[in-house]
Amino acid sequence: MKNKLSLGGLVYSTEAGRMCPDCRQPVAQCVCKQAAKAVPAGDGVVRVSRETKGRGGKAVTLVKGVALDATALAALGKQLKAACGTGGTVKEGVIEIQGDHIEKVMAALKAQGHTVKRAGG
Repeated sequence: MKNKLSLGGLVYSTEAGRMCPDCRQPVAQCVCKQAAKAVPAGDGVVRVSRETKGRGGKAVTLVKGVALDATALAALGKQLKAACGTGGTVKEGVIEIQGDHIEKVMAALKAQGHTVKRAGG
């Protein structure tokens, strides 16, 4: 039999109602959503690079340094995936586009008014 802590801890309290499973605060006072909304501070330059490490030799185009919140970053990722005609994801503030599409991504970002640099080799 598992103990209560291994199951995620307190989920409901009669004192405060529903509890956030991440920060363990009442949902009304949850700090997780506020931390996720924070826009990362950067130098204003979007860096585009290609990476193959840990992906079985498959190339992935990475877009880093975009100063947008999580929802706007996901929308930008969707636009870039459509422009390249491929799949991808947004993880921890980095947009990953499947395949080697550096030139297409840089052109799309410049058209939107971002300052873009190619990073890496």
